[in-house]
Amino acid sequence: MIDLRSLVRTIPDFPKPGIMFRDVTTLFADTEGFRQTIDTFVARYKNSTVDKVAGIEARGFILAGAIAHGLGAGFVPLRKKGKLPGDTMGQDYQLEYGTDRIEMHVGAIKPGERVLLVDDLIATGGTAEAAIKLLTGAQATLVEACFVIDLPELGGAKRIEALGCTAFSLFAFEGH
Repeated sequence: MIDLRSLVRTIPDFPKPGIMFRDVTTLFADTEGFRQTIDTFVARYKNSTVDKVAGIEARGFILAGAIAHGLGAGFVPLRKKGKLPGDTMGQDYQLEYGTDRIEMHVGAIKPGERVLLVDDLIATGGTAEAAIKLLTGAQATLVEACFVIDLPELGGAKRIEALGCTAFSLFAFEGH
């Protein structure tokens, strides 16, 4: 087994001073590390009924597509406002200064479908919370929200669990 955590590059002071940016692209670039990451998620959910895997833009797309393939499930992209053609439904969420919106195609999730939510990292949980509200608004049944990395001191996993959705991460980094 590879120590996946060791494959994540940390970039100090990005995007602003005091932030320790956890860059999963170095993990994705490592053939065995990426395979182990996807295989770990697939093994966790292979005995669950998962109809769709929803990935949060952008790194969540990479993970969710591969996990969906491994599970024999469909993939649903959750994108920033205005990026999807056709009819969309969305959920606004708060940023440090203002609001943003996450959207998906109308009809991408059928009522009652079991959906796994995927992203690379859970920090404050604002985007994941909006994604959960969007999916449940489409009458999805959430299987779980999963992430490669948790930054526990920022409280995102607890925020997700307060919504009644389990948050699972492969590993955590203290400090952000």
